[in-house]
Amino acid sequence: MGVKERQERDRATVSRAILDAARELFVTHGYQEVSIRKIAERIEYSPAAIYGYFPSKDDIFFALAEDGFRLLFSYGAEAREKPSADPLEAVRGMFWRYYEFSKRHPEYFALMFLDRTVPRISQNWNRFGFVGEMRHELIERIQRAIDAGAFPAGTAPECVFRVALAAVHGAATMNLCDRLEHGEDADALASLTLDTSLAGLRAGAAVGHNSFAPCVHSDTDPSTGSGSSRATSRDEDQQS
Repeated sequence: MGVKERQERDRATVSRAILDAARELFVTHGYQEVSIRKIAERIEYSPAAIYGYFPSKDDIFFALAEDGFRLLFSYGAEAREKPSADPLEAVRGMFWRYYEFSKRHPEYFALMFLDRTVPRISQNWNRFGFVGEMRHELIERIQRAIDAGAFPAGTAPECVFRVALAAVHGAATMNLCDRLEHGEDADALASLTLDTSLAGLRAGAAVGHNSFAPCVHSDTDPSTGSGSSRATSRDEDQQS
């Protein structure tokens, strides 16, 4: 291995250590309560060294969010390559994979969708254009299911997307936040809420319902839960 390759490998290793430490701290203490100094202390580096990899705390979050969204969308790779012959099952599978993501990657899920203090990804839209593209693809798949008769004609695909997502998101959040009753089965709750929402949509609940914004490629934040905050400056981090 040459010197350049070794340097790139070492830099990637340190970058990964920074991100892993930041993810754990953000989830444990909340994004607003974590500074660059705290991240540096966790991996026994100086704050100045961290800035050699990430210009700000927001940039660390954006890198984590990108990792998280790519993990989330990787769950649908096989389904995109081998779509179900049943259009309703194909739609159900889309949202069930979102729930599975919350269980397999709870720290990413909490950071991406539950912490309202994190920056909005629209602040770094060039990096997250793929999120809007993937959401657009999901809306198109729902529209194909509507065209195939899985939902009544006139059903708004954006409404199907938001209602089904809200169903599984609620169950996932209750599970992660320990809001379930003693002995309650999180998977059973998620499955029931998803199936109930789809049954209502199949019964025509979303026909002519236009209260949801259409899916378009724009500078709006396509994520479902990230809050907004102003960028954190280097001076503020060093004072924390």
